Amino acid sequence: MAALAGLVTPTASAQVIDSELNLAATPGWASPQSKVGQADDRQRRQVQVALQLRDKRGAQALAKAVSTAGSPQHGKFLSSAQFAERFAPTQASVDKVSAWLRGKGLTVGSVAPNRHFISVEGTNGQLESAFSTALSTYKRKARDGREQILVAPEKPLALPRELAGVVTAVVGIDDSAKTVVPQNITGKRAPRPGAQAGAGAQAAGTDCAPFWGAVNNTGVPQMHGNGMQSNDICGYNTTQMRAIYGLTAANTGAGQHIGITAAYNSPTVVADTNRAGRTYGWPALAEGQYNAVTPSRFEDVEECGGTDIWASEQTLDVQAVHSLAPAAKITYYGARSCAALYEAVNQAVAENKVSIVSNSWLFEGEAAVSAAEREQVDAIALQAAIQGQALLWCSGDQGDNSLLNGRPEASWPAVHPWVTGIGGTSVALDSANKVKFTVGWQTSGFTLSGGQWVAQQDRDGRFAGGAGGGVSLRYDMPDYQKGVVPDAIARGKRAVPDISAISDAFTGMGMGYTDKNGVFELFPGGGTSLGTPVIAALVANAQQTQQVSRFGFLNSAIYKLKGSPAIADVTPVKAAMWTPIMIQWRNVDVPQDPNNYLVNLDDKPQTLQSAAGWDTVTGVGTPASNGQFLTQLGK
Repeated sequence: MAALAGLVTPTASAQVIDSELNLAATPGWASPQSKVGQADDRQRRQVQVALQLRDKRGAQALAKAVSTAGSPQHGKFLSSAQFAERFAPTQASVDKVSAWLRGKGLTVGSVAPNRHFISVEGTNGQLESAFSTALSTYKRKARDGREQILVAPEKPLALPRELAGVVTAVVGIDDSAKTVVPQNITGKRAPRPGAQAGAGAQAAGTDCAPFWGAVNNTGVPQMHGNGMQSNDICGYNTTQMRAIYGLTAANTGAGQHIGITAAYNSPTVVADTNRAGRTYGWPALAEGQYNAVTPSRFEDVEECGGTDIWASEQTLDVQAVHSLAPAAKITYYGARSCAALYEAVNQAVAENKVSIVSNSWLFEGEAAVSAAEREQVDAIALQAAIQGQALLWCSGDQGDNSLLNGRPEASWPAVHPWVTGIGGTSVALDSANKVKFTVGWQTSGFTLSGGQWVAQQDRDGRFAGGAGGGVSLRYDMPDYQKGVVPDAIARGKRAVPDISAISDAFTGMGMGYTDKNGVFELFPGGGTSLGTPVIAALVANAQQTQQVSRFGFLNSAIYKLKGSPAIADVTPVKAAMWTPIMIQWRNVDVPQDPNNYLVNLDDKPQTLQSAAGWDTVTGVGTPASNGQFLTQLGK
């Protein structure tokens, strides 16, 4: 989904630049030329002061040992209390930093259970005084043409020498999290008469198709013959989704607990899930099966697209997990704002109640992410691995991100070596619920003009949406990728994604959602925001099948399956779908008026395309429809 699976821009953060004194804190958009004034001294701001792990090298070594098959420590995970005792910042460090903050007139609030974050509140003026900086306002032109006035420090933040090596960042002291407003993150599109989502009825002409080829508009030119052209899919129901991955009635995720993170909290997610289930075929949530962990209040609710778009993301994630793992427990961790998403992930890890954490939000490009933000994910992901938790992150919906960044660039945090990056596929399911074909989700748009299909030529050419992927700018290739990821592609660096699942909203999963106006609608959901919770549910089913409580960090186990019957290799085919409406993915240019359109599948509209073996769209491939992913993962 877009920021959500394509959501967030770099959050406010600070990078250590002096071993004794300073934290860099000025984002790239806060240039002297864009400065327009001083920040309001009286405006209150909540920030998170992040503390350094003790013995980070020791934590890295232990994370690798417990996550690597054949190691004497493989699978010997620590509890959260054991992790805190060995690696978390000490209470003495928390007390020292808290005392200094209070001495500067700031209000110290909650401390994360793992002592990673200290919540602090004060006015801009108090923060300026505490950190010996100046907060100014800057004019920034967003990609949608809007002008934003944002706050950022003019110069590095100063800390006393005795806190050097203890504090790694001050998160939230600038407004970076407000720099992108996502558009709709699902495959929601204008309703049409005839076949309704999930109803299973066939209709001729321009209706959506309940399965591949059930409806094919023969009134337009056929770019592909032999059954390789279809109308867009209405939204696969539960039976169809489960068939794609070979799930049986026994595969319910019973005894498993999955975490989901996003911002804010939908008040209708349970009701929507139960109501949509009556159409698409999943059971109602049982009492106590779903739980939401949220702060006492939310902030900046109109930023980053507003609460409605986040609620839609949350709903898709919950329904995808529940459709494929209907007996698994789900805990949703809702951040107080889109600037506090790392807090939500940290809480899921610190509490250590869930074995899998599904994250359908991201930064569209690794280059803009500061060293301090990388430090936050380092600390959180290492703790997760040591505790046996799997962190899954979507790879995005803007393909190689070249329109956004001026060059191909992988998304963050999917590219971090201690998380599992999820790519995307387009899936054609036939009338017998058999997979006709699976391709990488990279779509090209064509418009009917003069009786011919003409490739759309927007700012990003014919690209009409697709999973993210690419090579890290910073991280070296981890051991689990060596011998699998081609050197010609990775050039010795970490590459993503690691594995993939259904993500193309034109072949998406049916979902139901009540919008901010109280209108409930059924429509196909998609994006790698769908693929990520799908993989989470499949991992939960694998843990249930093998009667284990948690696999832990998944990547070593995933790469060992490459080329096995448990993984379906994904390569391009010649196929396309007719649609009257192009899906408007965030930061992807496509026509917006109803017309005759054709969406061509996996034909390399940018630099990404699936290929035999590992590739930058689907990783090692996708869980096979024979169900062996459940029995072989981790073996």
